Amino acid sequence: MAIANKILEAMERASWIRRMFEEGAHLKKERGEDRVFDFSLGNPCLEPPSAYFQALEDHLRDPRTGKFGYMPNAGYLETRQAIASDLRAKRGVPIGPQHILMTCGAAGGLNIVLKTLLNPGDEVIVLSPFFPEYLFYLDNHGGQPVLVPTCKDFSLDLGAIEKAISMRTQAILLNSPNNPTGRMYDADSLLELGRILGKAYERLGHPVYLVSDEPYGEIVFDSRKLPDLFACYRYTILVNSFSKSLSIPGERLGYVAVHPEMEGAEILVNGLTFCNRILGYVNAPATQQQVIRRISGTHVHPGEYEKRRDLLCKGLQEIGYRFQWPQGAFYLFPESPVPDEIRFVQALMEEGILVVPGSGFGAPGYFRIAFCVGEQVIRNALSGFGRVLEHFR
Repeated sequence: MAIANKILEAMERASWIRRMFEEGAHLKKERGEDRVFDFSLGNPCLEPPSAYFQALEDHLRDPRTGKFGYMPNAGYLETRQAIASDLRAKRGVPIGPQHILMTCGAAGGLNIVLKTLLNPGDEVIVLSPFFPEYLFYLDNHGGQPVLVPTCKDFSLDLGAIEKAISMRTQAILLNSPNNPTGRMYDADSLLELGRILGKAYERLGHPVYLVSDEPYGEIVFDSRKLPDLFACYRYTILVNSFSKSLSIPGERLGYVAVHPEMEGAEILVNGLTFCNRILGYVNAPATQQQVIRRISGTHVHPGEYEKRRDLLCKGLQEIGYRFQWPQGAFYLFPESPVPDEIRFVQALMEEGILVVPGSGFGAPGYFRIAFCVGEQVIRNALSGFGRVLEHFR
């Protein structure tokens, strides 16, 4: 066999997202761009803010040498200082650059966190629906996923989470606003979750880390504000990315922030820094770090995605689809009108509409629509959504 059996098996069950994206590329060649409506991939449709381009130009014109060399594995000090300053202003905790580590996107951040925290066989609670790559990240580092479904409206099922905590539980992985549902967990639920994890620490004799994956934290709707997990629980590790907030997913820049009041914070950050190196990331991209420090706190306008949400949700609601309105991110997760959502997704594909089956997110019976597309794409696709739903009725 040319490659490992494990990888062959993983490839076979790998992300539906990429599979549908690749199918979309094929259909566009076959039918033409204007007859294919690709809602498969969460690729931001907005351009980065103008301040980003100005900061990039300023950095490239800077005459100083050594701009593209290695730096400390945790990242440039001045970049970490800028991020810490922004977090202090938003979260009101005494976080400093010593609590920040620059990473190769949120994916790189999650991998170094799991590598640092997990012994082989340790359990990590993953809430479903979930981003499919989480299971692969856990497998990378010997972790065992414990899948806990959310409630019907995708809110936290706190009772189920509490029951799932065992002696082997090392962490719970949270994603809010959520991919694929667009759900943002409310402050009261998160405070209660912090209380549950505090009780678990007393019972288990070790902390259960709350790892919060927050790449959509700046994309929230209806004048909402993302609740602060640092205020809920001191064994919290934030993992963030500029991919969505600045529309630069291809630049692979993110960070990990460790709660400054966590017992053992220093050794945890040292472990993260070590794992950043030994996993081969070495350091986050040098140029992007220097750009980010100049525009810390800048992000795309979430109102542009909110307009797309409203256009899509109102259109699908009138047609007869059933779903929870997203509170953030740029995903909608409707119910399939038939139990076999893959069959339904295939029918949509015949109309040139590309969405992703819920099975890929651990939630069969649903499908995901990524509405980070042009408004005209949404308008032109609605009639096809209607025809397919009518057919299955």
